[in-house]
Amino acid sequence: MATAPRVLVFGAAGDVGSAAALQAHQESAKVFLAVRNIAKPIPNLDNISLEKIQADLTKPETVKAAVNETGAKVVFIYAVFGTDDGMRPSLLALKEAGVESVVLLSSFTVEGNPREVSPTDFIAWHHAQVEIALEDIFGVENFTAIRPAYFASNIFQHKRGIRKGLVELPNPEAQFDWISPSDIGRVCGTILAHGTAQHIVGLVGAEKMALKDAVAVISGSLGTQVEIHKIGADQALQNLLRIGTPPPVASWMIHNVMQNAGASFRATGFEEAVGNIQKYTGKHPVKFQHWVEENKKKFQE
Repeated sequence: MATAPRVLVFGAAGDVGSAAALQAHQESAKVFLAVRNIAKPIPNLDNISLEKIQADLTKPETVKAAVNETGAKVVFIYAVFGTDDGMRPSLLALKEAGVESVVLLSSFTVEGNPREVSPTDFIAWHHAQVEIALEDIFGVENFTAIRPAYFASNIFQHKRGIRKGLVELPNPEAQFDWISPSDIGRVCGTILAHGTAQHIVGLVGAEKMALKDAVAVISGSLGTQVEIHKIGADQALQNLLRIGTPPPVASWMIHNVMQNAGASFRATGFEEAVGNIQKYTGKHPVKFQHWVEENKKKFQE
């Protein structure tokens, strides 16, 4: 009988990370949670006792210490923005501490060869740099890039407008797949526990739905009326900046997401990505309506 892997999950306080940790735990892995603040509660993991380790992916010395302390051979990481080095110092720290396999939360925006992604494609490029660094340091056979499409939780950027009953959108007809972060995490957790022969795992949600229809679903769930006003790209950009979205991310979202939505449905590997959630978890993807019901309180906070 194979020994249960020792798994270290970075970003365990996030929706994807906590779901990955829970799934790996349920699959009998020995799971440790790497978090910046060990005193901070993780609501999604309240019912199970998992050891927290203080670590920060931007600080290689803490990364190495966390792996040494836990003896983890498999880790879950996410791409940290704000650096141009593909997180190489921290990835080298993982390798030097004895990590054998890495599961990376990447992005569906990375298509084809990561080395050919243009720096002007901000989100894709940053994820691609981490994939390249992992290939250089661990080898293509020792890491898996999970590439999900449009997170359902992205709708939280309109939370304030939903509460006020007025949502401003540059392209209300833009269609997305609304993948649940918990579905992404469950796939990651299964791979952390059991591995996979797939180097790239694309993930797409259960349905195509326009932004305006997603707002209508939330409105119905909350029992409130929400109007939608179409606005220009400049105003949409200012709205994103006002809620704290970093300028490069805000600009990328307006151009690539709001104005050119639907690209993920035409992307290479789309058909396979649609089925990967059920392939890895044995369950159908969570539909947007169900995700909204699960997260209703967050729209009111």
